Amino acid sequence: MIYYKYTYLWCKKRNNLPKSQSLNLQSSTFWKHHQVVLGENCLSSPLLSAALPSFPVFPDSAGKPHVYDGSSQIATMILYQREKEKEREREGGGGGRRGDSAFPCCSTQCNGTAAEPQDQLPEFRNDHPTDGSIRQQEMASAESGLRIQGDENLQSMLVGTVMRKIKSRTWKKQRYFKLQDDCMTIWYKSKKAGKAHSTFSMMDVEVVREGHQSEVLLSIADEFPANQCFTVVFHGRRGNLDLVAESAEEAQSWIKGMRKLIENLENMGEREKLDQWIGDWFKKADKNNDGRMNFKEVRDLLRMMNVDMNEHHAHRLFTMADKSQTGALEGDEFVLFYKMITQREDILKIFQEYSSDGQKLSQSDIEDFLREEQLEDVDIQPHAQELIKYYEPSDTAKQLKAMTFDGFLMYLGSAEGSIFSPKCRGIFQDMSQPLCHYFISSSHNTYLMEDQLRGQSSVEGYIRALNRGCRCVEVDCWDGANGEPIVYHGHTFTSKILFKDVVNAVGKYAFKISEYPVILSIENHCSVDQQRVMAQHLKHILGDKLLRGMLDGRAPEGLPSPEELKGKILLKAKKVGGLEETLNGTVEDSLTGEVSDEDEVAEIDEDILHRESIRRRVKKSKQRLSKELSDCVVYCKSVHFRSFKHARIHSKFYEVASFTESKARKHLREAGAEFVHHNARQLTRVYPTGFRTDSSNFNPQEMWNAGCQIVALNFQTAGEGMDLNDGLFSQNGRCGYVLKPAFMRDKNDRFDPDLPQKRDDYQPIVLTIQVISGQQLPKVNIKEDSIVDPLVRVEIHGVLMDQAKQETRHIENNGFNPLWNDTLRFTIHTPELALVRFVVEDYDKTSKNDFVGQFTLPLSCMQKGYRHIHLLSRDGTRISPSSLFVHVRITDLE
Repeated sequence: MIYYKYTYLWCKKRNNLPKSQSLNLQSSTFWKHHQVVLGENCLSSPLLSAALPSFPVFPDSAGKPHVYDGSSQIATMILYQREKEKEREREGGGGGRRGDSAFPCCSTQCNGTAAEPQDQLPEFRNDHPTDGSIRQQEMASAESGLRIQGDENLQSMLVGTVMRKIKSRTWKKQRYFKLQDDCMTIWYKSKKAGKAHSTFSMMDVEVVREGHQSEVLLSIADEFPANQCFTVVFHGRRGNLDLVAESAEEAQSWIKGMRKLIENLENMGEREKLDQWIGDWFKKADKNNDGRMNFKEVRDLLRMMNVDMNEHHAHRLFTMADKSQTGALEGDEFVLFYKMITQREDILKIFQEYSSDGQKLSQSDIEDFLREEQLEDVDIQPHAQELIKYYEPSDTAKQLKAMTFDGFLMYLGSAEGSIFSPKCRGIFQDMSQPLCHYFISSSHNTYLMEDQLRGQSSVEGYIRALNRGCRCVEVDCWDGANGEPIVYHGHTFTSKILFKDVVNAVGKYAFKISEYPVILSIENHCSVDQQRVMAQHLKHILGDKLLRGMLDGRAPEGLPSPEELKGKILLKAKKVGGLEETLNGTVEDSLTGEVSDEDEVAEIDEDILHRESIRRRVKKSKQRLSKELSDCVVYCKSVHFRSFKHARIHSKFYEVASFTESKARKHLREAGAEFVHHNARQLTRVYPTGFRTDSSNFNPQEMWNAGCQIVALNFQTAGEGMDLNDGLFSQNGRCGYVLKPAFMRDKNDRFDPDLPQKRDDYQPIVLTIQVISGQQLPKVNIKEDSIVDPLVRVEIHGVLMDQAKQETRHIENNGFNPLWNDTLRFTIHTPELALVRFVVEDYDKTSKNDFVGQFTLPLSCMQKGYRHIHLLSRDGTRISPSSLFVHVRITDLE
């Protein structure tokens, strides 16, 4: 595909055309003439050479040179629109003109004007009253970059409607909601709020739930029917938006329309996301909304974008971009200005190093790059061909089996060019081994949305955890009113929810993200009668999903595999007797069972509070268990842990011990190898100490070092703990199960995490990371004149010998395109357990650095060579288009 923007600009300047005059970019006469003009002059033009130092000139099929620029789609669409406006004036309206679309992601616009498949130019709205609003709409249209079909639902959303925003049973307010013309922003306001309004971006929306699918909407179910209700769920930990439409038809219009927009966003490529980002900044900087930016607005924009640029240099670039010489930048000129300040000299250097002629990469050049730099272990020749096919925007270059600089940029910015190996994204591990051979993504007190003392309890906690791939959730059950068991953090002021609502949520969301088994970790404080009610709810609501018996009908010798348990929900709880007694039918109707460790009065460290008398009384107490609930426990019987020696002699494979983090650390210090060996045979759960009333998290890595499978974290709390959890479980299809290294699964092995060098197959490695540059880092300070001073810290999380951190220097006043070129080296003794965490911070010499972004991944999933790292927010959501550019080498230690 050929992008015409710079050809257009040059030809207008060459022919002294007024700004209002439009060129017919589709006319064969136009190209016949102006391709020659470009061929004769573009290489020697100081205007173009200054603006486009990194764009290679590449010959077309006729041998004439062209400048290729794949990220000028916004400007190109604006040029198309101006041509189409003139056409309508001449013809009194009309459809689009055939030709290669400069913005292939956009086949039609929100007004529903139909487009021909593939090659139809984008349609725009044609009912704007002023030239300024035309320019704004042109930018908005170009920004959206969405595959929006002619859609009545989107048209209805553009018009807007009144809906009720619901916060509680007593808080129900009418708000006017409207989709903005950019097809990306939802705007809403109260009739009484004057000019005040609120907005949210569709990029922040994860899903739209239909009906009474939140506690708030369930609470008003008797007042508003389900077909008028829906819930907008945002990424990260942001609260939901519950809405009630005036009719079922209006509700469906918004539900389907928003789902369409979400789908379009999910299909949006990196280049389209960047275009969207550019358009967002244009809107922010255009303070007077006239579709233009004067130099003052541009100068303010630079600070907003984390750029501290010399004013003289900024004005020089502004003047170069102001082709119309009006003292203001319009949409196409702004894109040119943006490109001037975002030249990737770091990548251009690599491109030129491997390019045989300095202009392009031949297939042979690409093969050399993949072999020598990326260290690809695939068949290089077909891989190079695939890269050209998927990432090169020029059809002419494709025909000549070559890649332009723009294609090279697209490849390095893609998922294939990221640091996380595509091979690790899907299910790639053996899922047929016993459950105890896997790390299992696990949540602690899943019902809590906030702290452990006064926080809100909500089924939303279960939905969010399961949607993040969590496979073990916790349910604290207590006697409730009217014979209905409730869930809350006992003896605290946390709110209460119904057990049956929790089971409903788990049943509905258990297998939406992963088909592998979910473990319900039950902390049972209920009377026998309400235990029977619990069992009834589990059986009735979950049905066949609930595992109620052994898979083969007889007592096995070991735990089943995740593969065998697909689609099943397992109960982890206290049980009367064992599997053998259940099979023999010797369990009585109601017997006494011993309280397990996690049921102690308070999860408190005995070394600090010395409550031995209380602890002894609790341990001696007995609890009556109902046979109905006990029989629902099959492969995960909660037991009290005595010692590794006792467990080795007496424990059954289906018994699960639970430890507070402090007890687990004690065992790890005193008998690390024994702990690993124990976890090769049966499941272990570790959960936060009772001191963590703020719902903070411990570092899960030390528990994974011991082979502990169920390391339960507070999913509602962002930070290092959840970053590591997300990093570990980002592999293997995000299914919530990660196979432990072989030396942690072998019952005959004795791996000691404190002495990794004693492993038979011990082979340490050296990880070398050159942190080259950063791109478009977000602001962390709300002050307009504040610009980040970024530094990058690389952390290694693994066995004790591998724990390490190193930092780059900080770059003053540049969060937009900082350049470090700092090299960090690490020796790693157990690479199979290592996680690598990249953290970007805003340096402050007088106080603690501010968090900017992070990305965590297993070392085993790291690609070598030149790679981009797409940064995540504190909540674990993507900060598009913020990234780091690094070079990675992994070698054996000599």
